[in-house]
Amino acid sequence: MQKKISKKYSSPTYWKNKNILLTGINGFIGGNLAKKLISLGANVIGIANKGVKNKFLEYEKINNKIKFYKLDIKSYNSIKFITAKHKIDTCFHLAAQVDVNVARHNPFETFEINIRGTYNLLDILRMDKTIKSIIVASSDKAYGEYPTKDLPYKEHYDLRPVFPYDVSKAAADIITKSYASDLFKLPVITTRFANVYGPGQLNFTALIPDCILANLNYKDFVPRGNGGNIRDFLFVDDVTDLYLCLAYNLDKNNKLRGEVFNAGTGKGYKVKDIILKLCKLANNEKLYNKINNKFKNKKLKGEIQNQFMSYNKLKKYFDWKPTYKLDDGLKISLEWYNKFLKKYNYKDFNNE
Repeated sequence: MQKKISKKYSSPTYWKNKNILLTGINGFIGGNLAKKLISLGANVIGIANKGVKNKFLEYEKINNKIKFYKLDIKSYNSIKFITAKHKIDTCFHLAAQVDVNVARHNPFETFEINIRGTYNLLDILRMDKTIKSIIVASSDKAYGEYPTKDLPYKEHYDLRPVFPYDVSKAAADIITKSYASDLFKLPVITTRFANVYGPGQLNFTALIPDCILANLNYKDFVPRGNGGNIRDFLFVDDVTDLYLCLAYNLDKNNKLRGEVFNAGTGKGYKVKDIILKLCKLANNEKLYNKINNKFKNKKLKGEIQNQFMSYNKLKKYFDWKPTYKLDDGLKISLEWYNKFLKKYNYKDFNNE
């Protein structure tokens, strides 16, 4: 059952009949956000680079409740066509190439999508007279590598990325800052979130869905590192609540224009501990022992070693904090994938 949005974060009636442009609607967070917005009566205009809506939208029975457009976010004229056709009240810019491994092997396309796609969209919305709030999704990886003693990341930290995905998100951050400046005064907030997990994550190269597949006996789990690297994990329902909170409050208070907000749990977990938690929830500790033997002498390549995020600024501004404990979120996720994968073949989603 979907959790209702808290009134302290946003007025549920605010979203009724609003026109919402959601880039990357075929993505994990985009699909979940579309589901919530539709439940609140919003008109969702979704864009994606594939002509077929993903199976999460179908599974959640919202695929026919959205206006869906296939377009390339790198195409200025294609985006302009959509914004001219619909009077957009709010935009959530989630479209991105999000896989760090893809970025390592194809940095050019990652830069094109994540950087060009962002300035195309913002430049078009700059001339839109109806837009009230824009939320641009960046990433914790925009910060780059910091010593573990300096974690969690805080919003005032310098951006010092090196790896291609991280650079692409940092560059989009800086572009967004320019459009939010007094020169253009675009009503935009940038978010930098920890790793998001939960129902609907159909990129099975991501840690949690990949490990769930192994626990459900669909495939073997092959770790990318030694399991000692640290990550922060945020449940997707907390993320969708937060997106609505930020967009609503930006509309009500233009002084929020240009702000950056981190979100995480404020705590990091070793990757091997996340895997152990999942294996215990699935009553499959034998699998953990098998995976644990594969960790030896594996070095994480092309990725930041340790990351976790503070949410202190969000707490100060909006009294926001994560509501889902990790164990609860993992349990919900495991149950959802177990049901979902009885209906769909996971191999169909590797490139979504």
